[in-house]
Amino acid sequence: MASTLHVNYDNKPCYDILIENDYERFYSVLKDFNLSERKICIVTDSNVAFKTEELVPNIENLCKEVSVFTFPAGEASKNLDTVYELYDFLIKRNFDRNDLLLALGGGVVGDMTGFTASTYLRGIKFIQMPTSLLSQVDSSIGGKTGVDYKGYKNMVGAFYQPSLVYINLSTLKTLPKREYLSGMGEIIKHGFIKDRAYLDWLNDNMDKIKALDLPTLEYMIKRSCEIKQAVVEYDPKETLGERALLNFGHTLGHAIEKCCNFTNLHGECVSIGCVCALKISYAKGYISKEDMEYGILILKKANLPTDIKGISADSVLNATKHDKKMDSNKIKFIILKSLGDAAIDTEITIDDMNESLEGVLL
Repeated sequence: MASTLHVNYDNKPCYDILIENDYERFYSVLKDFNLSERKICIVTDSNVAFKTEELVPNIENLCKEVSVFTFPAGEASKNLDTVYELYDFLIKRNFDRNDLLLALGGGVVGDMTGFTASTYLRGIKFIQMPTSLLSQVDSSIGGKTGVDYKGYKNMVGAFYQPSLVYINLSTLKTLPKREYLSGMGEIIKHGFIKDRAYLDWLNDNMDKIKALDLPTLEYMIKRSCEIKQAVVEYDPKETLGERALLNFGHTLGHAIEKCCNFTNLHGECVSIGCVCALKISYAKGYISKEDMEYGILILKKANLPTDIKGISADSVLNATKHDKKMDSNKIKFIILKSLGDAAIDTEITIDDMNESLEGVLL
């Protein structure tokens, strides 16, 4: 069981995405980085740190020195204070521009490590080793790095490409069920925006997906990686409009995430945001009622939430005004022209979003 995708940047080979069932191939690939006289820092969080017990003994034979930087798990750690602590950790151990960072964990670990790598000594190599479903199909691919700032998600960041993305499918079996299924929010989104046939496949195979059937997971993760790969290769820095399509469900999803103080997982909030985007797409006459209901049904089949209690429409709508996707005070809202075909609509109003929240905010 193995798959390899080759990702280009500016039409040139940039890095590979390796999908495996263990870490055995990782050690052989790491040899190609010629690290015998270089240092490696594994950056991880308190939930995933136990995995370093397997990695460190194998890696330390391939480099000069291995160290591990661990921070408290959770979105609350995804900020500049944690980055500063990592800077101090690297400086005290004399890491230079030729050394390497390994981001071992979910999206918080990958985003923060990537941002640190992009800014430490003006750039140091890093490898993404995503351990959550969400990070395997989304945040580890495409070079977006960043941290939250005063509660606003990913407001400080940089585009910085990894040197490798290594996906070990077996790590998914260690995830809490809720966290695993959170990743389905981004996966179903890929079907919504780019591939109706993939969306139908997800619907038909949901029982196998929830049972963590490995051949099914390999196909699913590879297909989602292919979709994101194609988008980011065409529009690596979101200047052409194509990459913005990946934000389907995120305008209101991010706002809901902030308003619930990150008590709901990212993929769960994206799911709720997708419901709102489906409702707006229907209200504007782009998709049929049947397609809207089918999309919501698939989210429900993945055990993802389609509504939320305890937050107000006013707070959600106010949060959208600080969204990174604002352009001249207009939100680049992503709608569906049909299932599998997304587009940018800059004419979606606050009233449109408010109406979509009816029945979603309980």
